[in-house]
Amino acid sequence: MKVVMIGTGYVGLTTGLGYAKLGHHVACVDTDVAKIAQLDLGEVPFYEPELSEILREMQEEGRVMFTTDLASVIGRAEVIMIAVGTPASPTGEADLSAVFQVAEQIGSLLDHEAVIVVKSTVPPGTNKAVIARVRAAMQKAGKEVYSDVVTNASVPEFLREGSAFVDFFKPDRIVVGADDRIVQTILDRLHVGINAPRVFTTVESAELIKYAANAFLATKISFINEIANIAERIGADVTEVARGIGLDRRIGPHFLQAGIGYGGSCFPKDVSALHQLSGMNGYTFKLLSSVIEVNNRQRDLFFAKIERVMGPLKGRKIAVWGLAFKNDTDDVRESAAIDFVQRLCGRGAEVVVYDPKAMRNAKVILSQQVTFAPTALDAAMGADALLILTPWAEFRNVSFSFLHSSLLEPRIFDGRNLLADLDLAQKGFEYYGIGLG
Repeated sequence: MKVVMIGTGYVGLTTGLGYAKLGHHVACVDTDVAKIAQLDLGEVPFYEPELSEILREMQEEGRVMFTTDLASVIGRAEVIMIAVGTPASPTGEADLSAVFQVAEQIGSLLDHEAVIVVKSTVPPGTNKAVIARVRAAMQKAGKEVYSDVVTNASVPEFLREGSAFVDFFKPDRIVVGADDRIVQTILDRLHVGINAPRVFTTVESAELIKYAANAFLATKISFINEIANIAERIGADVTEVARGIGLDRRIGPHFLQAGIGYGGSCFPKDVSALHQLSGMNGYTFKLLSSVIEVNNRQRDLFFAKIERVMGPLKGRKIAVWGLAFKNDTDDVRESAAIDFVQRLCGRGAEVVVYDPKAMRNAKVILSQQVTFAPTALDAAMGADALLILTPWAEFRNVSFSFLHSSLLEPRIFDGRNLLADLDLAQKGFEYYGIGLG
């Protein structure tokens, strides 16, 4: 099939290359000239495992191309996907301006039958607004005769940064929201080669499924963090509690890792958007209000622990390992680690940071505030304390004897419980995790 993917961010690029790998011909479109030029050279503008290799493979096989000119590739496209950003607005709801702008552009150019698919995460009702704008733009451009054969669908993405290709090729499910059986058949064909249950729903249900999934996972994170706070107060170990409840098949072990809370490009904005959506429709989502409150408070509690142990931070040298919002990505959007670094700087601490992949992106935010170290152990040299804020696997594989001698005070605050099982107290460290009473 001929597919046009509009947007080359994490979702658009990964998904576009995924469809190319399945055998489709994909044209990826973006307004960012520099990004398109970089992709044309076979270079990925962000870090995601396997992405560079698959990009070069698909380019060599001629199944993917990149352009800033939608008009040059929209002809004969069977499926046109919208995968542009929907960031949170100042009031919390999703900003759909980019989605609607693309919809109008599609309508002004399209002159044949096609399926318009919204891949971006959008609140219920958006897909209907998109197809209305496409058809209105077609009519305005004198292409009214084609407007009735243009249909739409919602195919939400469930990709995790750091494992996006695994999630694309081995998903738990493929959700297709469409009110037309022919559209369902076309989109089923698009995913031939992926062995996963198909969930065919109305458009509105598909839109809500994405929000509901992310909100539920965020709820699990906030729940286990609340349990961690209780565990600290009664002398229990939250890692043991999480294992004990996670083995219950009704609960499962995923997203039960206590820490300093969720972040990233999806959970914060999607939880906020669903919360706003419920309010706009006359319903108070009390549980989601608490999820947001708990997540925000979790950072406060951990920061208070640092100050309680260390006292005033002004003039103290603090090493920070991890800046990305999670491991295996260079994404620092809504990163709890970035928030912590800014709080430390606000207290007058001298902060030295290291992250395996996210240093470039973090420098845009922190360049005037911190020192960037070339390695994890370099960051720790002469520090009064070490904070672990992103659970990169390499942080478990350092020489702890060298780390002990490098720190001015062998004190570790582990905001992800990454080293909780290494018995660092026996190695001479003061170790503070979360929920490890």
